Amino acid sequence: MKPIGILGGTFDPVHCGHLRIALDALQQLGLQEVRLLPCRQSPLRDAPRVTAGQRLAMLEAAIAGEPGLVADGRELQREGPSFSVDTLRTLRADYPDTPLCLIVGMDAFIGFAQWKDWRQIFALAHIVVVQRPGSALQFHDAGLQQEFEQRRCQQATELAGDYAGKIFLLEATYLDISATQIRALVAAGNSARYLLPDAVWQYIQQHGLYQ
Repeated sequence: MKPIGILGGTFDPVHCGHLRIALDALQQLGLQEVRLLPCRQSPLRDAPRVTAGQRLAMLEAAIAGEPGLVADGRELQREGPSFSVDTLRTLRADYPDTPLCLIVGMDAFIGFAQWKDWRQIFALAHIVVVQRPGSALQFHDAGLQQEFEQRRCQQATELAGDYAGKIFLLEATYLDISATQIRALVAAGNSARYLLPDAVWQYIQQHGLYQ
């Protein structure tokens, strides 16, 4: 069975960097779909600048008509910080026999041992680490390094052989775009076009966001 990809983020706003990673994962890993999950509140970041509904609406506009990319608003319906382990438990309940691939950036994975119940995540999903070109993983936690060495697989096809527990390095297209950069441009009265889909840029302008 083809795996399902899971890509979470604040998406404040969603931009082309997020979407290119999702599309690369979909194509390179042979996934049946990638579910993009905006979080209500990241445990590691400041509160989002716009509402949950607005962030979900921008995400839905961004991926409209793109087969295989799905907006999933389940984290927005829970109060408090959004922890990946809790979200994966709900996804595992929905897809008990389907391989799940949690897609994370390299910087996030380096701090993975600080996540809530991080070892339990390996029982719920595979971890796909998006590798920046020319960058190598630098571990700060011996336990995480040991897990990586034991669980790493070399071929994407291995992810379909079990429903959880492996780690795969994905060489995705890296676009040096950040939501912080976009918000700063808009606040300064400048255009953020070409950093994010036109539909998202139009939504931002229509609703006067980030000004």
